Amino acid sequence: MKGTIFSGMRPTGALHIGHLSVIQNWVSLQDDYNCYFSVVDLHALTSGYEDKLDFPRLRREIALDWLSVGIDPEKSAVFLQSEVKEHAELHLLLSMFTPLSWLERVPTYKDQIQQLSLQGKDLGTYGFLGYPMLMSADILVYKADTVPVGEDQLPHVELCREVARRFNHLYGPVFPEPKALVGKIPLLPGVDGRKMSKSYHNAISLTASPEEIKTRVQQMVTDPARLRKDDPGHPEVCVVDKFHQIYTSEAADLEENCRAGKIGCVACKRLLAENLEKLLSPFRERRAYWEEPGRVDNVLKEGALRAHEAASVTMKEVRSAMGL
Repeated sequence: MKGTIFSGMRPTGALHIGHLSVIQNWVSLQDDYNCYFSVVDLHALTSGYEDKLDFPRLRREIALDWLSVGIDPEKSAVFLQSEVKEHAELHLLLSMFTPLSWLERVPTYKDQIQQLSLQGKDLGTYGFLGYPMLMSADILVYKADTVPVGEDQLPHVELCREVARRFNHLYGPVFPEPKALVGKIPLLPGVDGRKMSKSYHNAISLTASPEEIKTRVQQMVTDPARLRKDDPGHPEVCVVDKFHQIYTSEAADLEENCRAGKIGCVACKRLLAENLEKLLSPFRERRAYWEEPGRVDNVLKEGALRAHEAASVTMKEVRSAMGL
């Protein structure tokens, strides 16, 4: 029998090439698991409740990005978290017996409060404290046994396991204890060497045109000590090299030629731009299909129906176990 996977992304901005490995990992899991992929718009409110985001546009854009990379709505349920009310109901019921100390010890809790407080955000809210609990509800409402995550998300999966154990101890065996599936997710820098982020204006969008790709690659920071193309280079300090390591099959040869001064930065960037265009062009073609009127709306509607069907079965068991 197939296992079950839940995963999602917050609709807080356009996706970029730094997100690509995550989505491609989802695509590779579709044949082996029953997959639920959710645009987790309620999560976006936990840290951005005052931002007044354009949710209708952002939710549609992120769904388009998933579909263009290869998420297949025939294989996977693609839906909006807020359209499946069982997420919120289970979040509420789980919060009744989860100790505050469990939430306060999640590493990202204090870290994000400190980081975002510098931006003037007040995250001393019940919603932000409880966002790992909402994440647990997202996973458990589908009885997901596997959760694809990066290493930074492992504490959230462990909390989910603890919540499942506590529920099963208090009320009876309803939930599996999900395991983390840690993917090898390369951390791509932005074109300026900092973390790739839309807010830094240093990202390469998944929808970038050939001209945009070329411009972004030309902006990438290279070895500052290399003044002429035949000077010996130092690939370890070059942003272009970090991209070549992932998207260029002959990356080792390029590094060797760079160190020997046999290839200049202009030619190196030109090759990277060509490779990125080969990577992204099929996504643009697929996206054009899904952008036709009504297609994405139908995917999200049908996905929500599938998700609701599974989640409602779980919630009947939960209510029965809790005596409601």
